Amino acid sequence: MNTETNSRKITLLHIITGLSTGGVEMKLFNLLSRMKGDRFEPVVVSLMNTDTMIGRRIQKLGIPIYSLGMKAGMLPTPVTVWRLVNIVRKIQPDLIHGWMYHGILAAEVTKIFSTNQFTIWEIQTTIYSLQHEKKMSAVIIKLCALLSKLPARIIFVSQISKLQHEALGYYSKNNCLLPNGFDTSLFKPSVKSKLDVRKELGLPEESLLIGLFCRYHPMKDHANCIKAAALLLKEYPDVHFLLVGTEVDRNNQSLNELIQELGISEQIHLLGERSDIPRLSAALDIASSSSAYGEAFPMVIGEAMSCGIPCVVTDVGDSARIVDNTGYVVPPREPQALANAWKKMIELGSEGRKALGQAARERIINNFGLDFVVAQYESLYESVFAQKN
Repeated sequence: MNTETNSRKITLLHIITGLSTGGVEMKLFNLLSRMKGDRFEPVVVSLMNTDTMIGRRIQKLGIPIYSLGMKAGMLPTPVTVWRLVNIVRKIQPDLIHGWMYHGILAAEVTKIFSTNQFTIWEIQTTIYSLQHEKKMSAVIIKLCALLSKLPARIIFVSQISKLQHEALGYYSKNNCLLPNGFDTSLFKPSVKSKLDVRKELGLPEESLLIGLFCRYHPMKDHANCIKAAALLLKEYPDVHFLLVGTEVDRNNQSLNELIQELGISEQIHLLGERSDIPRLSAALDIASSSSAYGEAFPMVIGEAMSCGIPCVVTDVGDSARIVDNTGYVVPPREPQALANAWKKMIELGSEGRKALGQAARERIINNFGLDFVVAQYESLYESVFAQKN
């Protein structure tokens, strides 16, 4: 790399499907918030809306952000493609980083209209079966497999995801593993949060709180969590459950019908989308994941662990690897197994859970600290940029 190239900023275009509140979107924000401003000049394009909580947070970083205004499930129109082309021509990025399958496909299209020769793909999901995917998504996943020799790097956050995609025909010689990273200065233990959140919910200070934080989607399997909660409450009727995420609120008819049917509405607290996840995570006694499929490296588990909260997770993606021996792992789609693991965690007592939580936080600090992970991304960008020049 010549001196002039080495001294100027690298213009890095991120193309992502959308900016709703989710693990992938939060990872992008975390990465943008910690990258070296004197070396990298990031720009974000969202195929869908940018007027979201995460979109606004990215804007506050001073990073240019564009929206193509697409709707979920809609095919790109010639106007949409032309807008994307114009944005890319205006920016002339050095590198293009595509996030999720739709963003990846858009990244490869943009390469045609810029001087850039290198793209980077980011895959944050597992695929246990294409039958779980929408028809259009399954087509795009297969198409990406055919194009997978084109990017300079394919980033996987999970070993299981890497192997599953290779089995689907994804090229294996340009990929790498980079885990998600967690801000342990933001996600940290807090006695105050435990007291404040219980007061907000109108609960006694000694109430035991189990949390499930994720958007409402079939792969998250909220029904598994609700059914397990009903089983646990037969033995521990004073336990409360805190559910947080997009569409996880009283307006969700199917979710509320199940809660009412099981007669546990007094013990289930649906808070919907929230911006104070660090505070809510630190308030829990037990964090959980009830996912049936699709997870690769769930952010919410690492965030809870960073807060010193022990976790009970389903064995999907790399959840078991993240938790290791600091929590419990159960099979997906088995409410009784999930309820039994919660029961086991409750029977450890507060001191036993505290010890597991401390071990969980140490595991995150030692293996998945945000600055350490961001440095790996910066190194990858530098190496690909060096190839380009």
